[in-house]
Amino acid sequence: MRLLGQLLVHQWEFATNIRRLRNEKGLAQDNLTYEAGVSRGYLSQLEKGAFYANLKIVGKLAKALDVEPAALLRLPPKRGRR
Repeated sequence: MRLLGQLLVHQWEFATNIRRLRNEKGLAQDNLTYEAGVSRGYLSQLEKGAFYANLKIVGKLAKALDVEPAALLRLPPKRGRR
């Protein structure tokens, strides 16, 4: 059960990183889907954390976002306290 919990955390981190990096690059979902060769519906579900991505998709998204694949898998930067 612990492994399942870890996978869900990593899925959330992946979703957060895709959305954050896409926004930092100023890309709309449609632009990223075109560059990565994935459907808009699939990308939307990835960004919500509803779907898992295989390594091929991670590579395509990383290339389209001009980042290393590891950037999609690491913990997102912490926000400053208010």
